[in-house]
Amino acid sequence: MPMQHDNDQPTFPILIGDIGGTNARFSILIDAYAEPTQFPNVRTADFATIDEAIQVGVLDKTSLQPRSAILAVAGPIRGDEIPLTNCDWIVRPKQMISGLGFENVLVVNDFEAQALAIATMPDEYREPIGENVTGKQASRVVLGPGTGLGVAGLVYAQHRWFPVPGEGGHVDVGPRSRRDFEIFPYLIAIEGRIAAEQLLCGRGLVNIYQAVCKANGEEPTWTDPADVTGHGLAGTDRNAEETLSLFVTYLGRLAGDMALVFMARGGVYLSGGISQKIIPALKKPEFRAAFEDKAPHSAMMRTIPTFVVTHPLAALSGLAAYARTPSDFGLAVDGRRWTRA
Repeated sequence: MPMQHDNDQPTFPILIGDIGGTNARFSILIDAYAEPTQFPNVRTADFATIDEAIQVGVLDKTSLQPRSAILAVAGPIRGDEIPLTNCDWIVRPKQMISGLGFENVLVVNDFEAQALAIATMPDEYREPIGENVTGKQASRVVLGPGTGLGVAGLVYAQHRWFPVPGEGGHVDVGPRSRRDFEIFPYLIAIEGRIAAEQLLCGRGLVNIYQAVCKANGEEPTWTDPADVTGHGLAGTDRNAEETLSLFVTYLGRLAGDMALVFMARGGVYLSGGISQKIIPALKKPEFRAAFEDKAPHSAMMRTIPTFVVTHPLAALSGLAAYARTPSDFGLAVDGRRWTRA
């Protein structure tokens, strides 16, 4: 894995950005000791380009001009043009350097930023799920059901944290219980398979709900994920209630699988808005039961804690942690860092 070199240290002040499909969040970190200066969220649909959004949403609103930029984006980072998965923006770091005045630009995966955040997440921003609330200084996993399903590992080795991005949200999932076998025939397959992201995200909630209704011989009532979770939490719709129970069960299974892959003795963290909204459902027995049910390693799984990340700006927090002390992280920068010629 490429290592961070001393000459890769970003230059303060640093613009930090978390670019999502709907909103972009920005802050400026003046130095390694300051708290980031936060700016209002920017709606991606309001600006034709990310450069325009940075200029209008940040640079025009402060006399403090950043010299570096560290941006977290949803999408693969290959080459000098980086298209985003869920919006029309294209990140062009060379153009940012020439047009916005940055000396260097680093672009990382959005779930690498989430992984950086959980490396040093204070207790006040992690809600324990289950009785075990002690996370060791050991490898961790973060999963984020939201618009899609993000997964990243965080490996602790050589006294450093190494974020490991990937596409774990697209692994196969299959039926296990008798009820699963009744429901899965009604789930929408893509090219013959059911991937985790088709169940464990906003549209996945609706997908499960519609399958539950069909298995029960009933017509679905709700089409919005918020309606499904709302009625499921309130217990005002039995199909929505079962959907939420299945959702946390499937999330527990996948979280347990990822914990095994990374030997995540430091804990598994659930990030994103959906996780925060359904904390009451996650605290019921189904999530931890599914998480721990990994024979022959169930005893070990009971020792691995699980948490919901409640920090409102976790990705920005992770990027700021890296910007302050990059030597604490084995973040790969080769092919993802651009500097002024």
